[in-house]
Amino acid sequence: MTERVSINRLSTGVPGLDDVLGGGLPELSFNLIAGPPGCGKTTLSLQMMFAMATPERPAIFLTVLGEPPLKMLRYQQQYEFFDSEKINHSVHFVNLAEEALAGDLSKVLSRIVTEVEQHAPALVFVDSFRSVVLANETSQNAHNELQHFMQELAMLMTSWEATTFLIGEYFVETEANPVFTVADGLFWLRQSVQRNSMVRKLEILKMRGQATLPGLHSFRIGPTGIKVFAPAQVVVPEEGAMPPARGSRLQLGVPRLDEMLGGGLPRGYSLLVAGPSGSGKSTLAAAFLAEGIRNGENGVIAAFEQRPHDSRNPKLAELIRSGRVAMVDSRAPDLSIDEIVQLLLGEIHRLKADRVVIDSLSGFELALAPTFREDFRESLSRLINALASTGVTVLMTSELEDRYTDLRFSPYGTAFMTDAIVVQRYIEVDSRLSRMIAVVKVRASTHSNELREFTIDEHGIHVGEMLPNREGLLGGRPTVKRLTSADGTGMGAGDG
Repeated sequence: MTERVSINRLSTGVPGLDDVLGGGLPELSFNLIAGPPGCGKTTLSLQMMFAMATPERPAIFLTVLGEPPLKMLRYQQQYEFFDSEKINHSVHFVNLAEEALAGDLSKVLSRIVTEVEQHAPALVFVDSFRSVVLANETSQNAHNELQHFMQELAMLMTSWEATTFLIGEYFVETEANPVFTVADGLFWLRQSVQRNSMVRKLEILKMRGQATLPGLHSFRIGPTGIKVFAPAQVVVPEEGAMPPARGSRLQLGVPRLDEMLGGGLPRGYSLLVAGPSGSGKSTLAAAFLAEGIRNGENGVIAAFEQRPHDSRNPKLAELIRSGRVAMVDSRAPDLSIDEIVQLLLGEIHRLKADRVVIDSLSGFELALAPTFREDFRESLSRLINALASTGVTVLMTSELEDRYTDLRFSPYGTAFMTDAIVVQRYIEVDSRLSRMIAVVKVRASTHSNELREFTIDEHGIHVGEMLPNREGLLGGRPTVKRLTSADGTGMGAGDG
């Protein structure tokens, strides 16, 4: 039986891109990086080139009719990945404008052959290859000549053992094009403007010999270059492996609420705290993190409403200053859920955190770019699953309108995704507005079905006794006997 050939994979040096590619870039592959103007094609190419190029694996960057090398380098050197010491040593820039303007593909190919033989590169970049195609369109047999040129170029690069990238401005990925056929890998970059946000996405339409992550992956261009936000991979235990222990419970920092939960929240669970504005959700979240610190457990919070310097929550600000709680606080207008997940996972691994807070889901949705709000429910499920796979315990808050006649847990229909639900609301007692708390759900666990009044002061939340069952509660109506979730399903206060 013939032994299987192993293809070496190169690390691209672009955060997140190796994950999307399925482990890196196949060495000696013939690739096309395509997309409209301004989407980041040249930046992506140069970032990969500077990361992969070494004296033993030199690179050559051939510019055609796009930006001349000096102008391109003037702007690209602003990025942190740019390494001037590699130029003319590990990295060489060559201008092919004269050959391309002649409109003769044979001359372009001849010049490429000359430069490759002179520098013996392991990495070859041609930017913009689209300019070569356009210059050849005046020929009467342009399509056949282009197809012949592509086949010759691909065979030459393979024989020279070079990994090749053609960069070009293409707008429709479905058009019939010999470049798409010959290419081993096809990177497609997109960008769109919605309101005040610029959203950029990358898709690997093709990569021979390996499985890539399907779909569109958001990316950001910043001072360090491009960063791709690949979906977090949920770790599935191997067959026969023991699942993470979930028997122990952790305390929320509110004694009577821990009693109502059946002795605390089972470790590794996700808890949804739902209630109207001002009902104490953020205060409970801060108590959850503070209790973790007292028990030697670090925490992470993604705050989309109150910020760490906000004087309205001094306890949270103090926790963050201690260094035991990390803040994920992004105000970028083109924010995506995958980016937030990557930021959270990064801080969880850095601090070896056990507790995570998302405050709040309502603010989270508003912080996202409009295009990412369309599938918020689906993306939220990925976030919860990704966090659960790390073993952390998650507390999420959700802003709800208090309607007095029902109790709704989430406007996104996400109540079923969480392991436990605590609901807060306002009630009228003896012509005064008071707060009420109840445990609606703790999966696979016995919990209290009592409705209890609670107060908030400078020391935190204090849960009182069970509310009396009498007229005058809930705006003059009898005590609610049935709780209604966002999707319209009913749930008794003791259901688990």
